[in-house]
Amino acid sequence: MTKFTGFGPEFFQFFTDIKENNDREWFAANKQRYDHEVIVPILDFIETIAEPLEKVSPYFLANPKKHGGSMFRIYRDVRFAKDKRPYKENAAIQFRHMNGRDAHAPGFYVHLEPGNIRFGGGVWMPASKQIKSIRQSISSDKAGWSRVRNNKKLNAMFDELRGESLKRPPRGYDPAHPHIEDLKRKSFFLMHGATNTQAARADFVADVINGFKAASPLMRFLCRAVGAPF
Repeated sequence: MTKFTGFGPEFFQFFTDIKENNDREWFAANKQRYDHEVIVPILDFIETIAEPLEKVSPYFLANPKKHGGSMFRIYRDVRFAKDKRPYKENAAIQFRHMNGRDAHAPGFYVHLEPGNIRFGGGVWMPASKQIKSIRQSISSDKAGWSRVRNNKKLNAMFDELRGESLKRPPRGYDPAHPHIEDLKRKSFFLMHGATNTQAARADFVADVINGFKAASPLMRFLCRAVGAPF
């Protein structure tokens, strides 16, 4: 089995360069470089993390495929966007729940960008049915949600629960509810930052797994809320 050795300087240099040359002509001329310097270490990382991830939860998939796997495509969907840059200027990996079909399902996540490396877990902009279920779970299980929010290992690893929020409480919820600020959220996720130097080491896999373990109380709650096993 191929072993991950780190995201080296050439990995991050590619994204520094594409930020300055975000056009199809430049990418075509540098496609082999992208394949070798970006795709290869990402697939190695996914393959290497699969076994320890299964010990965190067997329901999240580490799929080391170039297309349709855990690695996000570099191509941006610009059909309805004002920003017409064709390529993303970062790499991203999501380990999705086996019951999830898209990026809006609960998942563990790794963001790789020069000077902006993050990893953690949660759910981003879930569909209305899922966000309704999450809010109902928070509202009805106040003690359970408090245990998530007060978990020492979680709070030692992550600075805050993130996600865009509604300006007003969602319909049907008491503004005086003890968790009203969380009930207003449209996303629920945790992110821990790392440096390029940390990501360049082979044991970055262990760092990420430690983050996933620390995020597990949130992930367990979210999965239970949407009817998925953890």
